[in-house]
Amino acid sequence: MNSFDQVYHELCEEVLNTGRSKDDRTNTGTLSKFGHQMRFDLSKGFPLLTTKKVSFKLIATELIWFIRGDTNIRYLLQYNNNIWNEWAFKKWIESSDYTGPDMTDFGHRSLTDEAFNKDYQAQLAIFKDKVLHDDDFMRKFGDLGNVYGKQWRHFESGGKVVDQLKDVVDNIKTNPSSRRHIVSAWNPGEIETMALPPCHTMFQFYVNDGKLSCQLYQRSADIFLGVPFNIASYSLLTHLVAKECGLEVGEFIHTFGDAHIYSNHIDAVTEQLSRDSFAPPTIEIHSDKSLFDIDYEDLEIKNYQAHPAIKAPIAV
Repeated sequence: MNSFDQVYHELCEEVLNTGRSKDDRTNTGTLSKFGHQMRFDLSKGFPLLTTKKVSFKLIATELIWFIRGDTNIRYLLQYNNNIWNEWAFKKWIESSDYTGPDMTDFGHRSLTDEAFNKDYQAQLAIFKDKVLHDDDFMRKFGDLGNVYGKQWRHFESGGKVVDQLKDVVDNIKTNPSSRRHIVSAWNPGEIETMALPPCHTMFQFYVNDGKLSCQLYQRSADIFLGVPFNIASYSLLTHLVAKECGLEVGEFIHTFGDAHIYSNHIDAVTEQLSRDSFAPPTIEIHSDKSLFDIDYEDLEIKNYQAHPAIKAPIAV
């Protein structure tokens, strides 16, 4: 098994075998472990898991959305990226503007009630179309509040606005040995303004021997659905920042607080653990654009071979 899939499988196995039952905000229930770390040597390839297919397009367009400081899902929907839809949709169906059928607890009901799921899919399609084509609706219901992009590029505290990502890139270029190459998405004064408080809360870059490494601290980690995306996203960010700063890539280190497997994901995790891996892919960046101007079309994953995707419900 390749080293990238191996360390992820080890996390899954450890939580399945030693995790403690724990209630959670979504009322789904989890097996949980507090504190874990994985390391990925990015010189050995790109850590897009191969024991289930993971969509690089979704990962890359979401990361570019963060980098641009965007918080409205229109950009994501333009790339058919639906990973943030549920939180924006929830905002609409709980508003006085919504006049359709009752969508209460749509995340759970859509999984068990076929008739309800048809209504849900119809309302979600209406919602997405309005976000894409109605500017007023998009501004009111497509925005997720002060989530990651806002904090990375326009962090507000004490009346001061900081472009954290730009400052870190500038500091890596001018003072690479600094121990202050940190970006925080956790802004206590704005948590209540976010559709979802940041799960990947802060990251730090480290330069040594001409190589750039990145360590992420993730306070809350959905191991089956979220973590494979997070691994690839921050590895891609490390590649992009390294290219911007004229460095090679080093390691991506992934450090967790509450790492959990939802109770309704256990069968899916078990299926994934039964699979062997393929050789990892590589990534190419076909552009000399700035990090801040990069487009999805400038990126290419090469030689990606993976087992089929495994579906599982998202907890909202």
